[in-house]
Amino acid sequence: MLPTMGEALRKRLQQTRFRSPYHEAMLNLMVAALHVRDQMEQACREHEITEPQYNVLRILRGAGPAGHPRREIARRMISRAPDLTRLIDRLASRGLVERKRGEADRRHSVTRITKKGLKLLEDLQPTIDALDEAFAARLAPRDARELSRICELLYGDPESEGR
Repeated sequence: MLPTMGEALRKRLQQTRFRSPYHEAMLNLMVAALHVRDQMEQACREHEITEPQYNVLRILRGAGPAGHPRREIARRMISRAPDLTRLIDRLASRGLVERKRGEADRRHSVTRITKKGLKLLEDLQPTIDALDEAFAARLAPRDARELSRICELLYGDPESEGR
């Protein structure tokens, strides 16, 4: 049986009271995000990549053969990579991505995923699927949609609300 609301956080933080329901919710969100990130990082570590590298590979897989320039990869990242150029360099040194100078503007390069990068993502997919299944075992689809809605209230553009 799952703990009642607030009980798991109180036990985890060894704290009996919170300043407000908002403070408790923020702490809960931070703990949950770290929990999910830790699981993702462990899955990536098993395949000798980091979570940001996995994110870049997924972005480039979605880009197809056209690839993306660095600024577009940065724009699509889940979390900001402080040195995306070095991250891409590490992926390139392992043969997971390739970089070519842009046709239209030689000052910029375009990064594409390689067959080896696609194979790594394919090999990692069963582990990612298991994480998704573990998440699904704890949340009903309705709750997952509600969680997404609430998260988007926190980080979404307030100007676009209600459109």
